Amino acid sequence: MNHRKRRLLTAGITAAGVGAALGTALLIGGPWQDSDEGRTGRQEAVAERGRTVMPFDLEATTHHFTPTKAGGIQDVVADQPDDAKQIDLIRTHLQQEAKAFGKGDFGDPAQIHGDSMPGLAELEEGYKRIEVRYRERSDGASLTYTTEEPALVDALHDWFEAQLSDHGDHAETGH
Repeated sequence: MNHRKRRLLTAGITAAGVGAALGTALLIGGPWQDSDEGRTGRQEAVAERGRTVMPFDLEATTHHFTPTKAGGIQDVVADQPDDAKQIDLIRTHLQQEAKAFGKGDFGDPAQIHGDSMPGLAELEEGYKRIEVRYRERSDGASLTYTTEEPALVDALHDWFEAQLSDHGDHAETGH
């Protein structure tokens, strides 16, 4: 191979490496173009990471995030109210999350949404001042977050908003 061809090949490999690194950074960092299903690239990445953390099927369930004056309510429900398998998986997962959040462990949301998720640092720091209550629903389960501190209420609202954005069509604002 002559010197000119080797230089072009090296430049192409270097450009491909930069492109791959940029693609990886975007996957972790922010929103991009819509996919065929109407989701952004970030939403697709969040859904993929979510499948490794949440045992239920994201295509068969919906997250609802309802901000309240004292915090918020997170419901996860089966799209088919008689889907006993999804309901059981939702309940098991949210029971585990309630215990973890009560100990300041927000590792699962960080793994799915990233360490710089809005509100996450404040929730990890202020977890002792947030009550997290688990409740079963006929179609899934709920976590209710309550605090008397306005800054933590704001953090919960920011955290909910980030999840709504990241989960796309797998989530909606509660009623």
